[in-house]
Amino acid sequence: MSSLTPDETILGLLAAEARHGYQLLECFRDPAQLGEVWNLSTSQLYAVLKRLERQGDVIGCQIESDNAPPRTEYTLTPQGRIHLERWLNEVNPSSSIRRVRVEFLSRLFIARLLNIPTIPIVVRQKRVCLQQAAALREQRERAQPGIHFLAVDLVVTQLDAVLLWIERCELVPKDWVED
Repeated sequence: MSSLTPDETILGLLAAEARHGYQLLECFRDPAQLGEVWNLSTSQLYAVLKRLERQGDVIGCQIESDNAPPRTEYTLTPQGRIHLERWLNEVNPSSSIRRVRVEFLSRLFIARLLNIPTIPIVVRQKRVCLQQAAALREQRERAQPGIHFLAVDLVVTQLDAVLLWIERCELVPKDWVED
């Protein structure tokens, strides 16, 4: 499994509009945006932007200003748009609790920002979580008493809570989840 990075979330923010690093950082700090989802430092953000630029997903362009130092404004490339679309339409997103909390919420936020219906994203996430919970229940049934049983039981319990929450995501008012 790949590491958890804000790459695709940043691509989504740039798909909405070109931005410089400080504007992106504000999106990650504002609780009404991604502030409750990501904890991103300035250095982490700029490291991701440099990586995305090296990969060809974004282009940085110096913008001069009369009342401020020059800033690098980033825009999404066609390759970056393809990368973003693949992420938004991920058929089998991770059922990891941490990834649901970060990636799934980020997908919902970016889809809404880009006026993309979110119900398909919710349905795909629910499906993989249901599949994982079913597989873990079978594993729990075969587990001997002890730490293995307790560890599997904990993950099943967490997934059950996530599934209840995902059902609420399906019921959120239409002005949040779909157009």
